[in-house]
Order: sequence, then C-alpha cells, then structure tokens
Amino acid sequence: MSRIWKLPVTIPEKVSVSVNWSTVTVKWPLWELNYTFSERIKVEAKESEVVVTKNDETANALWGTTRSIIDNMVVWVTEGYKKSLEIQWVWYKFEVQWAKLVLSIWYSHKVEMEVPSTLKAQLDDKAKNVLHISWIDKQEVWEFAAKIRAKKKPEPYKGKGIRYEWEYVRRKAGKTGK
Repeated sequence: MSRIWKLPVTIPEKVSVSVNWSTVTVKWPLWELNYTFSERIKVEAKESEVVVTKNDETANALWGTTRSIIDNMVVWVTEGYKKSLEIQWVWYKFEVQWAKLVLSIWYSHKVEMEVPSTLKAQLDDKAKNVLHISWIDKQEVWEFAAKIRAKKKPEPYKGKGIRYEWEYVRRKAGKTGK
C-alpha cells in the first residue's frame, strides 16, 4: 500500500503556495491555480513545502487525493500539461483556424469546435495528423481532448478515428465468407 500522502510537497523557487480557509492557491510568475479541499483535511504551507494531514479518521482517501492534487498543481504551473491526439484514416484531418478546430472526419459537413480561450491547440510540424492541446490545468486539457475524441472514436475493424497518441486500438477480424 502506498504511503505517499505522508510525504510533504516540495515547492520550487519561483512558486508560491498560500492556504486560505479551505482553498489552496499555487502561483507562478505567469499563472495561478486554485483548489478547494474538504474540511476533513488540514493543509499547511511552510517555507519550502506543503504538509497535508487529516482531521478525521475516515478521511484517508481524501488525504491522499488532496496531497496528489496539490503536488500536481505545483508541477502543472511550472511545466504545463500537454495532450496529443492523432487522427487515423486517409481522408481525415485536423485544421486549426484562429480559435476554432475544424475536423474533417468523413461526415457530410466539417465539424467545428470552439477551442476554449485558456487552451492552446496546435498541429504538429512534422506529422499533419497529430494535434497537441496544452495548458497548465490537466483537467481542462483532458476534458477538451475527450470531447474531440468523442466526435469519431476509433473503431476496431479498420482502426480509423481519433485516438490519443499513446492509445492502442485492438483490431478485430472482419466477416469471413464461404
């Protein structure tokens, strides 16, 4: 069983962490993230580390989750987060036009999606069928990537559709005739 919740979260030099009632704010010179945690958890910000403890004996799961989210917030603010999608099939393609993402995915029309103002969507320079979505908040990036993927999920017979770059689609055998 993991005991990671007992470890303090170390804070890099330019990052500042402040705790106000039940809200943790992680700031970097360019960005800021906020997280509201449960009253059953106690968070203390010291000079170079954040210590998460529990007020209640039944808060074990919240203790570990809160510690992981705060640790991830420190990483996201400093490094950012990036999710890559690839489109598989001959006639399928991505296009980025200002704040719009245009998908040509073999429907009778092109599918247009508004890219949220916080996210950055760009095509890969080397591979035209790869789209990178980046921002400091992992939840927003994953949510938008899931919405794009839901437009044309990968199918198991030919493998065509939109998938995550690391995703493996298990292929099925087609019909067999006599």
